[in-house]
Amino acid sequence: MEKWSFFIKKEKKVQFAAIFLSGTGTNAEAILKHLAENSVEELVISVLITDRPETSKAAEIAQIYDIPVIEHSVKELYKAHGMESTSLKTERGREIRELWTNELRQKLSTYSIDFAIFAGFTLLTNITSDYLCLNVHPGDLSYLKDGQRYLIGMHNIPIERAILEGHSDLRSSVILAEPYAGEGANMDSGLILSLSPKVSIDLQEHSLENLQSIYDERVPGSRIDDPLRDIARENLDRLKTHGDWVVFPKTVVDFAKGHYAIDGDRQLHFYENNDWQAVKLK
Repeated sequence: MEKWSFFIKKEKKVQFAAIFLSGTGTNAEAILKHLAENSVEELVISVLITDRPETSKAAEIAQIYDIPVIEHSVKELYKAHGMESTSLKTERGREIRELWTNELRQKLSTYSIDFAIFAGFTLLTNITSDYLCLNVHPGDLSYLKDGQRYLIGMHNIPIERAILEGHSDLRSSVILAEPYAGEGANMDSGLILSLSPKVSIDLQEHSLENLQSIYDERVPGSRIDDPLRDIARENLDRLKTHGDWVVFPKTVVDFAKGHYAIDGDRQLHFYENNDWQAVKLK
């Protein structure tokens, strides 16, 4: 077993984690509810963190579950440095993002944290260099096209790609988030820990040909709503309910219990039935 690498310190009976969220926090609540209902003793949530205290429900959720909260506004930090946009497309934007992360490191220094959970956390941050960070992604990242992960991107983009590929189902992926580079094109490249059950795609009586035409006629960069975007959003909501909320809490708990490891060949293994089994995603 010397060649194996375990993600957590197996001698620790209890792991401490931080949950990061940007918006409504439904994924965070799904995890917290799962921990409470199943009396999970191996995992304690130390703190909630939000980059959008102006609009997120982090404070409300923290109060319900009696957990400390760190409200660290990325928007206000950029504004304090004379920038209205929080984009990473400029060198200055990337510098401020690192400043935001460094300030967060200071705020987190008083908490015990073994790993982090990105539960609807949309901000790219290299806090992933400090902790192992589990993230749930709205797409099946095991699906490859030309040898590359294809269902990547944020929000409804992976859903649109799956629809236009002619897929009949959607799946959520739980990955270990990696430090981002440049503008963050590698944000979905982390190790896949698990996949959700399949969730059927509902095209709402639209044909695939019609949706492809809508996509082809879009003006590049435009964010104007169209039937494809509307359908993707509605399917994204269904995937969250029947995908994210099913696979993410269980994977978080299994991770805290030390049920994941990799061997010397970087093959992922899962501890089940008193033995380590190679994970084959399908």
